[in-house]
Amino acid sequence: MGEMRLSAFDRLLREEPSSQLRFALPDGSLVPAHFHVTEVGHVEKRFIDCGGTRRSTAACVLQLWVADDRDHRLAAGKLSAILAMASDLLAGQDLPVEVEFERGVVSQYPVVGFERQQGLLLLHLGMKHTDCLAKDRCGIPLASGGSGSSCCGPGGC
Repeated sequence: MGEMRLSAFDRLLREEPSSQLRFALPDGSLVPAHFHVTEVGHVEKRFIDCGGTRRSTAACVLQLWVADDRDHRLAAGKLSAILAMASDLLAGQDLPVEVEFERGVVSQYPVVGFERQQGLLLLHLGMKHTDCLAKDRCGIPLASGGSGSSCCGPGGC
């Protein structure tokens, strides 16, 4: 399953404007139904990998927050309107959509799918993983997740 892009995410919200939204975490548990979307951000990361290659990533990040107002529910149309307010921040880019949520620690999860149910859109969240992006320069076999060799060069870090 790949990450959902902003164009597909917003189209889904606009197709089901009165549907309530729920988010399923990777372990199958649900974000409480009374969550708020407190931020919509265009988050960019520029970095150099361990092989010396400059790289960048960008995403549309929705921050979810749970308060004590247990009757609060967010409909898909309302989230689409919030995304429209952020359109100048998103700069017309078809970014992958991620959710930032705190459950013990703040984590980010890519939106990887959805289910339409009676009056409900259930959005599935996936996991993010670390990786060596320069396996060929680090001596790590491409089919391997790691072999104990160092990405910092022959002398180690």
